[in-house]
Amino acid sequence: MSSQNHAFGSVQVAIDYHSITTLFERAHAEGRDALFEHEVYDLLRDSGAETPPRTVLLERDARPSDEELDALPGEKVVLKIVSPAIVHKTEVGGVRVVENTPGQVRSAWRRMLQEVPENFAAMLERDPAHAPARYAGLSGGELLDAVRRDIWGVLMVQFLRPDSQAFGNELIVGIRRTREFGMIIGAGLGGTDTELYAERFRKGQAMVATSTALADGEAFFELFRNTLSYKKLAGLTRGQRRIVTDAQLIECFSSFIDMANHYSPENPDAPFVIEELEINPFAYADYLMVPLDGMCRFSRPGSLPVPRPAGKIGNLLHPETIGIIGVSSTRRNFGRIILDNVIEAGFDPAKMTVIRPGLEEIGGVRCVPSLADLEEKLDLFVVAVGAEQVPRLVEDLVELDCAESVMLIPGGMGETAESEARAREVIGRIQAAHAQGGGPVFLGGNCMGVVSRPGNYDTWFIPDEKLPDFSHGRHHRAAFISQSGAFMLTRLSQCPLLDPAYMVSAGNQTDLTLGDLLGWFAQSDEVDVIAVYAEGFNDMDGLAFCRAVRRAVLAGKEVIFYKAGRTPEGRSATSGHTASLAGDYVVCESCVRQAGAVVADSFTQFENLFMLAERLHGKTIRSNRLAAVSGAGFEAVGMADSIQSDSYRMRLAALAGPTREQLDGLFMDHRLSKLVTVTNPLDMTPAANDFVHAEAIRILAGDPGVDAVVAGLDPLSPVMRTLADPEHKAFDFADERSIAARLADLLPTLDTPVIGVVDGGRLYDPLVDRLKEAGLCTFRTSDQAVAAIAQYIEGRLAADAIRRSARQGAMSR
Repeated sequence: MSSQNHAFGSVQVAIDYHSITTLFERAHAEGRDALFEHEVYDLLRDSGAETPPRTVLLERDARPSDEELDALPGEKVVLKIVSPAIVHKTEVGGVRVVENTPGQVRSAWRRMLQEVPENFAAMLERDPAHAPARYAGLSGGELLDAVRRDIWGVLMVQFLRPDSQAFGNELIVGIRRTREFGMIIGAGLGGTDTELYAERFRKGQAMVATSTALADGEAFFELFRNTLSYKKLAGLTRGQRRIVTDAQLIECFSSFIDMANHYSPENPDAPFVIEELEINPFAYADYLMVPLDGMCRFSRPGSLPVPRPAGKIGNLLHPETIGIIGVSSTRRNFGRIILDNVIEAGFDPAKMTVIRPGLEEIGGVRCVPSLADLEEKLDLFVVAVGAEQVPRLVEDLVELDCAESVMLIPGGMGETAESEARAREVIGRIQAAHAQGGGPVFLGGNCMGVVSRPGNYDTWFIPDEKLPDFSHGRHHRAAFISQSGAFMLTRLSQCPLLDPAYMVSAGNQTDLTLGDLLGWFAQSDEVDVIAVYAEGFNDMDGLAFCRAVRRAVLAGKEVIFYKAGRTPEGRSATSGHTASLAGDYVVCESCVRQAGAVVADSFTQFENLFMLAERLHGKTIRSNRLAAVSGAGFEAVGMADSIQSDSYRMRLAALAGPTREQLDGLFMDHRLSKLVTVTNPLDMTPAANDFVHAEAIRILAGDPGVDAVVAGLDPLSPVMRTLADPEHKAFDFADERSIAARLADLLPTLDTPVIGVVDGGRLYDPLVDRLKEAGLCTFRTSDQAVAAIAQYIEGRLAADAIRRSARQGAMSR
């Protein structure tokens, strides 16, 4: 017997993979891609489950004896129709509970064999759009005969009465194959209303899911522990008693995860792939987990994606030589703008080559007639010609082996139905080269290119006059990867102080994927923060991406993530933009979050989290205790109201005695003690000047019980220096006594994160810019500031927990 033991604490799960595979082989030989319900119970028994019900299959054309009909114990039995086409049995009368006597069972068996096909055929006649493919085009008697032929019989199932049928006392557990993330496990509130629960309950309360490749039974149990389902099962709600142990749940989750990883498209030795295995529901009888219904679909394994030589990303980001095709000598087309931007960014023109017949040079860069005339193999070749020329150009690049990496700027590479054939041709040629162990790596198509500050080049085709004014030599240790070049450009235009070292537009992922790019930066010594905007993942690349997130987190980096295409309309929009295959957002969000990324819910939140990560990466965060300073009562209330949501939870810090004494002394010295009460949030009076604000921030940040400070800087106060070039110099923030100048000196000395709020109109935009230049993450409203720092801290603490768990696992081994 082939089996695997999974141990945790005193519990072991033995899985008989040989017997499970035999179930799949027998069903496959019969032309089925799904197990019948009784076979699912056999699978559960072979996987170590403790209480699958006893069953007897009453075949369609059989003549069962009284002994067969009386084979199960109990006063009642459950009868269920058996057909590969009928998934929702209850809707067509395919589930009945009858008295456990031969006569009653025989009568109900005959009635079901007659009535269920009629009911199902009638339902399909009313709604032919949802008919299984096997019945396409059939109606009337032909349809009914086809449905009857697919009835294998009726399954007689042991009736097990659960302890309770109250809300929340049923559990759904399932694994399924996804295109992007491979095998996924999910669990939550079970029963007939599972989908309604998942839709109506707030995120993470009804259902949780994650990748089986990134979690074991105990890790998934910790995720499940936060659900309403667990609270009900564990007796943590009023009037509820515990009906299942934690060890039972961990055992169940471990078994499902191990089966998923064995029968996974990632496993090259897998004889079959489980497409979907679902038990809905598990009920509970005297501390036993009893499956009441189950389904399992499976398939033969397909081919794995061709591996890409991702090490050549180094040539792409740090090229010694660059070639370009598509440069005009007479006008500023995309190719010419790219050429000018590369040179403007500091790349040596002597190490560049333009492919252009009939000319010796363009813009000081030498020209050669064709790829065949190149004197050496290039590190990077930029393609800026029309899409119709790309397939032939890719063919030449592969055959001549004249570049390590290629950037495909053109669109028309799969974004529309008309260009799909061209994209398939290009992808096929690239993959063929990789399968033989060769060929360059390709970025794009439909990409805006790369800005590599360490590589001293910029291939964006946006004129320099329209680009943000990035700093020179002061960029952050960060990388920005985006499927949409326009999204990346817009975010940087909105907030040029983001200023990452690398800005990579991935485009359609014709070759290099988001997982490849993140994987490279995860091991890079030049970045601490990686921000990613994704519209869709290639096959299995969602899992590769999550593994790269985990490697980055274990290396001490931070990953900020936003996924577009969360609604059907959004998925349609993304696929029309960059040929993305946008998948199930809930699965994506859960997998990426569990891998250790901080997941943003909006564009603005993404921008805010990116800014916080760039500037606060080196700060120490021990817990989630917040100290808040406000310039007005409404601001204090807004801060307090914003410390909790469905996605994060912070606490207002209890200020230590020495902190209170220092604040009391500060307000006494400035004759403010009758106007300010030392509390948290600290509601400052408009009479508090720049020095008082800066000192209050310093004192709060020094409190060992404070993990972050949010400070409202009261720009409208008559004693604050918050204006640019004002008529009255007492308001000038250029003064060395201003809050901006004081914070520029103070912030580098603090280990605790500090963020600021400037709640004022456009008059104070220059102040915001000056504060950001001083290193202060600055927001325009207090609620937005608190929400941003709360979510950021939540992500930092989750990443710390992943690192601790990895260290403990390494020590235990």
